[in-house]
Amino acid sequence: MNVTSATDSTSRSSSTDTSSTTSSSTVDYDTFLQLLIAQMKNQDPTNPMDTAEYMSQFAQLSTVEQAMQTNSKLDALLSSQSLSQANGLIGKMVSFTDSTGASFSGKVVSVSINSDGSIATLQDGTKVAVGPGLTISQS
Repeated sequence: MNVTSATDSTSRSSSTDTSSTTSSSTVDYDTFLQLLIAQMKNQDPTNPMDTAEYMSQFAQLSTVEQAMQTNSKLDALLSSQSLSQANGLIGKMVSFTDSTGASFSGKVVSVSINSDGSIATLQDGTKVAVGPGLTISQS
């Protein structure tokens, strides 16, 4: 009887299932526990995994999940801050010099926020990236 080949085919199947699960969505505690149980059921009985390794994997998952939650909260905070700053620009006079050296100025009538940053629209319809080189003054 060849135990190694049976174990190898099981572990290949298990690793394929794991990669498809993690690539389709993030791994949460329930998925991790299901994988952990499957790993325990399919381990080689003559060479079982150490329980410390299981606990280490669980601690790593916990750390990653906490980091993801922190990133999510930071993203929400940054979005809120961007909206607050955008609101503060409306009605202000801005001046800037474009890449050709031409100077422009005008009153900000609206600000849009997208993944690239904030874009201010002036009264004359000119769109200006909010960032370095933009001078803001009272109207």
